[in-house]
Amino acid sequence: MTTATTTTATITTARPIRIGNCSGFYGDRVAAAKEMVEGASADGQGIDVLCGDYLAELTMLILAKAQAKDPSAGYARTFLTQVEDVLGTCLERGIRIVANAGGLNPSGLADAVREIAGRLGLDAKVAHVEGDDLRGDLGAITPPVVGEPVSANAYLGGWGIAEALGAGADVVVTGRVTDASLVVGPAAWWHGWDRSDFDELAGAVVAGHVIECGPQATGGNYSFLDEITDRRYPGFPVAEVASDGSSVITKNAGTGGLVSVGTVTAQLLYEIGPPAYLGPDCTSHFDTIRLRQSGEHRVEISGVRGSAPPETLKVALNDVGGYRNTMTLVLTGLDIEARAAYAEQLLFEVLGGRERFAEVDTRLLRFDHVDAPGNEQAVAHLRITVKDPDPKKVGRAFSNATMQLALGGYAGFHTTTPPGAESQFGVYRPAAVPRSAVTQTVVLPGGERRVVADPLCSAHPDATATDATTTDAETVDAGRTHGGAHSKGPTQRVPLGTVCGARSGDKGGHANIGVWGRDEASSAWLREFLTPDTVRGLLGPEAAELEIEVFALPNLRAVNVLVHDILGDGVASSTRPDPQAKGLGEYLRSKLVDVPESLLRS
Repeated sequence: MTTATTTTATITTARPIRIGNCSGFYGDRVAAAKEMVEGASADGQGIDVLCGDYLAELTMLILAKAQAKDPSAGYARTFLTQVEDVLGTCLERGIRIVANAGGLNPSGLADAVREIAGRLGLDAKVAHVEGDDLRGDLGAITPPVVGEPVSANAYLGGWGIAEALGAGADVVVTGRVTDASLVVGPAAWWHGWDRSDFDELAGAVVAGHVIECGPQATGGNYSFLDEITDRRYPGFPVAEVASDGSSVITKNAGTGGLVSVGTVTAQLLYEIGPPAYLGPDCTSHFDTIRLRQSGEHRVEISGVRGSAPPETLKVALNDVGGYRNTMTLVLTGLDIEARAAYAEQLLFEVLGGRERFAEVDTRLLRFDHVDAPGNEQAVAHLRITVKDPDPKKVGRAFSNATMQLALGGYAGFHTTTPPGAESQFGVYRPAAVPRSAVTQTVVLPGGERRVVADPLCSAHPDATATDATTTDAETVDAGRTHGGAHSKGPTQRVPLGTVCGARSGDKGGHANIGVWGRDEASSAWLREFLTPDTVRGLLGPEAAELEIEVFALPNLRAVNVLVHDILGDGVASSTRPDPQAKGLGEYLRSKLVDVPESLLRS
């Protein structure tokens, strides 16, 4: 039986809901679930919901490959290990479990969780959310889909999760919901929010965005290592979401790492674009976020404004792009560029020409120094990648050919690895689909199927953007300091990172670099200094022809840089040594620039 519903049973309480994260990706720390459930905050309070994010664009491709071999697969299997570790304790303490580990097979994962519960002698009510998988009907997707992608998933919101929790589910597993939905759904259920409560929902989105990547919010991947005095592995984050959508980010007592305005800012800037952050349940305006250190390892997030969501849902398509192989040749000492050119010439002569391959990418990576104090500091790497639809061309036929240079090539030839086989790669394509073409469905513990009402259909007719928001173009202009107090006067040439932190990551084929100042003066100077042309020049040749956008976020003392197409067809296809742009922000911080002396004295 299938029914449509727009209401949800809620918990009646004035206190915030405490949601703890135990996974930021498929392969994250397995022990985190048990640590999160058995730990407690500084005031002795435990969590109400354990959530975990397992899905990235690359993960969907990995799960599609697994499902192609075994139709019963397609979900994140490590989640089951975590469930086995904590299910008994969660049922005893009333902790709900919510995860998007279902991937391409949420119903299969729900059955697997029930099997574990039965084996442990536990009575667990398990629900799952589906409707994101569009492989059965690609017709409504824009741009039109060519071929048959191995995965095609719409990004769903949190209301299916809320419905399942309201119906008494102890465990809710989903397919491709947004990462933040793992917090939005439980918060909406707990506080009884309406689908048009956009400010509250936006606050939950922001909290979800902060904790979705686990310890990245608690000191992981943080620019300022000197601020982290507790060098133990960082504790995973907890979001305490209040009824008005405000939240406090913290971590369990006795765990490592740091929760500060800086660590939270770094995660807020991770993998975002314009300040108007589009989501399936609302649009969250990141230029309205306010942060405050409210205690040790406690950061308050407030002031978030929300507006209606867009009329389409984001869709991620993954195709099998072909096969690839990479060999890295080591060059030592003198005449590095000449030897690299000679090696390329000889290798492709042996292989029968570069034109035999669909794509060839060569990169000379210079680590060498003149009169190096040690052998390892006198080397450079010639990294050669070939791609082709034919696996035989790029397999051992390619990698073995490099060995023919061992005695007949340049002086000092050796490689970083022995010859290896080809690997399959995927191509990511972003797309969109009308909301009306997607039916989010929750399958409740008893088997009842409910169609989840869409927020745009359920919201009040006058639910529009709040007056406090501005357009992205206005935000950039308002946030830019024209002729600021620090734009004149003496300067020193120092690394950009002297006055700012950064966090970077992938957004499909794009990369973002969030940059924030260590104080208000540095922030004002950054907003003036970091123009698209300046960033393009600092990033060097690979960004010379790329579109770059810069968005100001004055409340966060930050700017967000979006570098278009630097990752090509996405992480699975990228030939960059850093295919997810994880180090791009730190590279930008390392560049020498002229910084006002007044900032260096502050």
